[in-house]
Amino acid sequence: MKNLPKNWIAEGLIDFEYKKYQLLAYLQETNKQFNAAKLYPVLGELIEHHRLLDDLKKGKSELSNLFPRAISGIDFQNGKLHYQPRETEGEIMQEIANITDFALPRFTEQIKKGKEIYQLVESQVEFEPIGIMPIYTREGFILVSRESKPDIHAFRYQSNFLQLAGEKFRSIRMWFVGVFQKSIVNTLEKIKLQLIKDIKELPNPATWRLHSSHDLPMEETLLPISKRLLLQHVSSNPE
Repeated sequence: MKNLPKNWIAEGLIDFEYKKYQLLAYLQETNKQFNAAKLYPVLGELIEHHRLLDDLKKGKSELSNLFPRAISGIDFQNGKLHYQPRETEGEIMQEIANITDFALPRFTEQIKKGKEIYQLVESQVEFEPIGIMPIYTREGFILVSRESKPDIHAFRYQSNFLQLAGEKFRSIRMWFVGVFQKSIVNTLEKIKLQLIKDIKELPNPATWRLHSSHDLPMEETLLPISKRLLLQHVSSNPE
């Protein structure tokens, strides 16, 4: 999928019709992704585009910072460069304002569509522990399966805290371990025991299962949803 550059509104030709075409072409591509139930990274990109334009409209970010700047002088005493914008106030600013007004509601509409698909997918997946759940849940495994496929994708996860702006946020890392074949004999519990045998540093790991009744994309949909559900359940458990 062709991405929309982060600085798309100020890159290249700043013309309402051209930018309108550029935006609508991008939104058409995001529609294709959503119609294929592929939520990420496109939903996150849409949210970021909306945030940047909304900040611009509300004056939280300086419009002049979007444009290339030329050096107007050098302050040798303080070791600083002085810049002057290459674009001036006037028609160009009005054109950008018109583009912003056109783009924001369309980003909002597309984000809404993506969130509705996300909620629909999340409502139909099954998420549950496998076996007895230990008190310590910050590390463990998650087994991801789909109704139409015998493959069980196993991932290891680890939860940590991030310190941002003086506040703590919990994050989840996941990495691929292997693919198992589910059968009458090779149950989820046996797969869990095999993982414990293979990865001895986790003798009593928290193990979860996420199962989809539909054949949804693994990378673009099921894994992001797995991370979110893990984050919710790990956060609700004691350390």
